This record gives sequence, structure tokens and C-alpha cells, in this order.
Amino acid sequence: MKKRILIPVCTVLIVIAIHLIIGFIPGSPKGAYLSNQNSSTETIVLYDYIADTERNAVISGQQESTWMGSADYETDYIYEASGKLPVIKGFDYMNDDFDGVNERAIKWHEKGGIVTICWHCGSDFSGEWKHCKETDIADWEKALTEGTEEYEKLVSGMDKGARALKELEAKGIPVLWRPFHEFDGDWFWWSRGGSECFKKLWKLMYDRYTNYHGLDNLIWVLGYSHKMQNVKDWYPGDEYCDIIGADTYDIKIIHKLYRKMKGVTDAPKPLCLHECGENPTEKDLKISPWNYFMTWHTEYLTDTNTPEEIKALYNSELVLTMSEEYISQ
Repeated sequence: MKKRILIPVCTVLIVIAIHLIIGFIPGSPKGAYLSNQNSSTETIVLYDYIADTERNAVISGQQESTWMGSADYETDYIYEASGKLPVIKGFDYMNDDFDGVNERAIKWHEKGGIVTICWHCGSDFSGEWKHCKETDIADWEKALTEGTEEYEKLVSGMDKGARALKELEAKGIPVLWRPFHEFDGDWFWWSRGGSECFKKLWKLMYDRYTNYHGLDNLIWVLGYSHKMQNVKDWYPGDEYCDIIGADTYDIKIIHKLYRKMKGVTDAPKPLCLHECGENPTEKDLKISPWNYFMTWHTEYLTDTNTPEEIKALYNSELVLTMSEEYISQ
């Protein structure tokens, strides 16, 4: 299998023609459908592409950092080791870096890549990683009840992300949107209300972004942690997510984790390993065919993966990497 990235021009034109002529929103060849029936054509094409990789290929991904002298620190490291670049690049709206993330995301999209965004923030939707752990919702019932002061404060913070994502939508950029990740853990504020409050929070953001703000460029990635306990209790429903993911920094459990994620729902949802340190090998990916993987930044990439291992993975016939032969729009 030759390395290819994203969508050939003819595929985009065919999907656009179908969409415009008969108004039909196609599902992927694997039977997966986007939860938002108003999704943009670019978003549909990207989702179908991701879903269609199942057991055929695995899309490579890498989270960025911005404090190592260059936002390309990780991708430069991968390229130096392998001569390849990942397809997916992970960004983070942490510290209200909306303008910076969007600028870098636009450049990555124009290069031919896929954009995924998470959001480390406090319960007021500002701050950084530590604020995810140090803050909480004082009264979950009030915060999730429309019309209360607590609710208005919650959605006001939430809306900052929507406004930023609107800018990417205006550029025709679909986004793998991964909010409230590792929600089934007990370390971030969005987990502390328990599974029922989390599901209400997730649905609130989904409805707010999809129906109130009209964001049609989002592919909703539901990101579990490594815990694998009571996974169905945390599931908001097939109509509220598009990809089911999990993360682990213990590569030995990825097969068990894959089987657990496969059992979250009977609906055909693509599965992603949305955070890892040590990369899976080609053999691992043949056993557990995640649709994509994304390595975490800085030392999680550099200290647990040798250049030789990165070269082998990125030059595997199974792993899709960046190519100039195909475009994303």
C-alpha cells in the first residue's frame, strides 16, 4: 500500500455533486454516519475517509507543543527520524490560545493535514492543564439547568470555543473536536459530577455548538481514559458522538482497550487511540485496527520512541502519512 493522505480531488467532486444534486448525506462504506445531519461536505468527506481506513490502514497523528522553541518541534522530530510527517496534528485551546491554534490549524490544513483540537481548561473554560484538575463546578444541578445564573456562566465560557471553531468553519476546515477528554477518570473537573452529569454536560455542549451556533464542521470525538470501567455508563448516545476514542500511556493494554471501546455501542463508530506515549507497532495495529493514533507531545514522543522505531512505524505499509499527492479540500 502506498502512502496516501486524505482525499483525491475526484472523490471530493463526486461527494459534492451527490450532496448538492439530491441532498443526500452519504454514510461511509463501513456504515458509519455523522451525528449532525447538516454536516458540511468537507466534514462528510473527512469522516468517510477516516471510517474507511478500518482494517485497511491506520492514520498517523501527533500532538503539538508550543513551548519547545517551535510548534513544529514534534513533527520536525518525526520527519528527521523517518522522512515522513503525520496526517493528523493535535492542537489545544488551552490558555485561551484561540488565535494561535487557529492560525496553526489553518496552515496544517493547507499543507494537506487533518486538524484535531482538545481543550485543557478550568471549569470557567479558561486557564491551563492544572486548572482542569484544580477547579470544579460548585453546584452541578444548577449549572446544568437552563435559566440559572450558574448555567449562563457555564455556557458563556463554553461559547468561547464555539466562536473560535466558527473561524475554522468559515475556512472550510473540518475539525476532529475532542472536548472533555478522559471523562471517565477522576482527575478533571468535568468528571467530578459523575457519569450522569457528564452526559448532560456533553449533550449541552453538543446542542449548543450544533444547534445554537450552527457549527457543521465538527466530528465529535468521545475520548475515554485508560480505566475501562463502566464505559457504557458514560456514553451519551450514538446521536451525540461520531468517533469513540481512548488513551493510554501503557502500550501493553491497547488491545484490551480496543476491545473495550469496540463494545461501547453496537453502532459502527470509528475508533481512535487519541493519546499515547510509546507508539503502537505495525503488529499492534494489525491486531487492534484503530482508525488513527495520536502520540502526545514533547518527552512522550521523544523519550519513549527511538528514531529507529519512529522510522519503522512511519514507513510501514499500514500507516498513512502526509503526502503531496492528495489534498484536503
